Amino acid sequence: MDFKNSTAEKTTITRNTDEMEVNTQNIYESIVMMSKRSNQLSSELKEELTAKLQEFAPTTDNLEEVFENREQIEISRFYERLPKPVAIAMQELLNDNIYSRMPEEKE
Repeated sequence: MDFKNSTAEKTTITRNTDEMEVNTQNIYESIVMMSKRSNQLSSELKEELTAKLQEFAPTTDNLEEVFENREQIEISRFYERLPKPVAIAMQELLNDNIYSRMPEEKE
């Protein structure tokens, strides 16, 4: 997922719940879909951030030396400014970019 090009809101806004029901006809199913997608996005984002910050990990275990690395701070600030995973999942739901399927009921 390319988090940099997301069109999701970076702040909290009020949403019309009728818009979220369009695909599923059920608000609760929509919320579950957004929740699961948000968890997926959150784990992807965390893995990406951890991989980038791993470059700056100290090779020694010396607690006396604390290094302030500007690049590391800028990377952290960039990820803090990104839209939250819930907002991205909500935008994907409203744009009909989330695929879901219901398991067949057994008779």
